[in-house]
Amino acid sequence: MKKFMIVAALMFCFSGCSFNARMSNLTAAGHDHQVELWSGGTNVQTWTSSGKVATETNSDGYFFTDKTTGKLVRVTGDLVITTK
Repeated sequence: MKKFMIVAALMFCFSGCSFNARMSNLTAAGHDHQVELWSGGTNVQTWTSSGKVATETNSDGYFFTDKTTGKLVRVTGDLVITTK
């Protein structure tokens, strides 16, 4: 029991910010997201997803369903993704 408490205390101490980010990521599932594509400091395109924005395996891209059109959007580049 003592070893468990020590391990739990260490995990708590070193998890801080990353734990909060993980929890925010989990609780954002199912909510709309705003996805902004930027180039040279200019907003090129803005979408609203109809749920989760997912990252592609072995890629720097993301994909989501556009709330307005209902179509799948795949995008890569300078992105800002926020929960609405």
